[in-house]
Amino acid sequence: MIRSASRLAATSVALFMLASPVFAQAQPSAGHLAAAREVAISSGMTGAFDALTGPLLGRLQRMSVTSPEIQKDLDAVVNGLRPEVEQKKQELIDATARVFAASMTEAELKEVAAFYKSAVGQKYVQIQPGVLDNVVREMDIWSQRTSEFIMDRAREEMTKRGHSLN
Repeated sequence: MIRSASRLAATSVALFMLASPVFAQAQPSAGHLAAAREVAISSGMTGAFDALTGPLLGRLQRMSVTSPEIQKDLDAVVNGLRPEVEQKKQELIDATARVFAASMTEAELKEVAAFYKSAVGQKYVQIQPGVLDNVVREMDIWSQRTSEFIMDRAREEMTKRGHSLN
């Protein structure tokens, strides 16, 4: 009886979610997805996907180090896999486009794509990896300094209250 009630409740919730306009999302139009895909590509975001797939194929090619006699066949297999891996990468680009399309309107995405096509947008994409590296370095320095500041101030305040922090 409890299982039947639980199933009924779960089924009711699922039906409510499917029927509710709040949970129902319209599929983006082809134009909306195209604009989202353009943003994903022109922003340089999908360039990172190459950084994922290249090493995977490279690792496969290096597997024959223990059996050099299979290198020629393994190279042929890797080269044959490249188009399939490219298709897998396109699937990730499409998924990224769907995420963008769910987050922004088609008109907004077209504006963003126009920015990335502009000279300043292209420069932004070009310098972004170096900027991010520098920001991470600055965050590390800031984090260390802030940690030291917090401990120094906490020790100072605790000393005023008659306590000693080590």
